[in-house]
Amino acid sequence: MTVETLPRSHALSARADLTERTGGLVTVEEFQAGVSLRVPPGPGAAVVAGILGADLPVRNNTWTVTERGRAVWLGPDEWLVTEPAVSARSGLDLETTLRTAVTPFGGTAVDVSAQRVGLRLAGPHARAVLAKGCSIDVHPRSFAPNACAQTTLGQAGVVLLSLGSTGDAFTLFVRSSFAGYLADWLVDATLEFRS
Repeated sequence: MTVETLPRSHALSARADLTERTGGLVTVEEFQAGVSLRVPPGPGAAVVAGILGADLPVRNNTWTVTERGRAVWLGPDEWLVTEPAVSARSGLDLETTLRTAVTPFGGTAVDVSAQRVGLRLAGPHARAVLAKGCSIDVHPRSFAPNACAQTTLGQAGVVLLSLGSTGDAFTLFVRSSFAGYLADWLVDATLEFRS
């Protein structure tokens, strides 16, 4: 059976000027294949680690780098696995690989590639921008490197990842349907920091 896949479009493809309009603070990440993975800790998670080339994070609110992307902790037996999409089938292929691995252990894997868009917020004012609309403390002493949180930014639900030890680089995964709204919010929030 041949499965035909439609080409993916990026929810912010019409916002090519977002980086310029935010003074270089915000960039759109390349399209990511994403899989919502659920598997009980133990042998099933070990099989997934072999596929990803890295252990799934088991400490709450952390994420880890895999051979091709990231594994983000969302719950005790739930992760968001991402990697750059190299084709329209990338999410489906990743889903199939992970689903085949975890099904014998009572796990599930679902392609959610079209669900979220990644934005990178980086620079000396990144924390100040987040403070305008996010209720969690993102200072490195509270939100260490490789920390993640499901929170809101400007009333849009995001998965927030800390990218470094200086607290000036973050990735935001926002639902595609809210990506335009959040892009506009970020343009407004960065206004005072543009030169």
